[in-house]
Amino acid sequence: MNQAIFLDRDGTLIEDRDYLSDPEQIAILPGAGEALKRLQDAGFKLFIVSNQSGVGRGYFTLSDVERVNHRLVELLARLGVRFEKIYIAPEAPEQPSRGRKPSPQFLFDARDEFALDLSQCYMIGDKRIDLECGWNAGVRQSILVRTGYGAGEEHASASADGQRPAIVVDDLTAAAACILNGSKK
Repeated sequence: MNQAIFLDRDGTLIEDRDYLSDPEQIAILPGAGEALKRLQDAGFKLFIVSNQSGVGRGYFTLSDVERVNHRLVELLARLGVRFEKIYIAPEAPEQPSRGRKPSPQFLFDARDEFALDLSQCYMIGDKRIDLECGWNAGVRQSILVRTGYGAGEEHASASADGQRPAIVVDDLTAAAACILNGSKK
């Protein structure tokens, strides 16, 4: 079975620009590309799982989201980073959705398509819903990064509703170090 890292996009990999629809506005967070490359080189498959409610709210189109994602993939490919798949939930929060986080459905889809052992996978994000997505899927660990909204949501690291606690780190570089140090045990 394969191991994977599931990543939120805005606020985790790139600066959160509030409804980003222009690929030229992408700003990759410092160290993110190198951290992804280290994880990939250690044998982890990489996936993006992103709520993009701007589509459901009518702020931009799914095509805009795809253009942004294409540009992000292009920029990170320069560092040798490769994503297996990008999962997008375009619905607004009040709309029915199969995959909108905290639903674990996209992680289950990836498990089935890529033969993943979710108990050996990680979810990294900057919001509690990212952590809940990982917990709901049964990942090994959900990790909250303080980038994006993470610093304001740090209280999510406390165990709630019987959920496992999250690890809280400054950024993706620290998350990668935590995962790689833990996977050597």
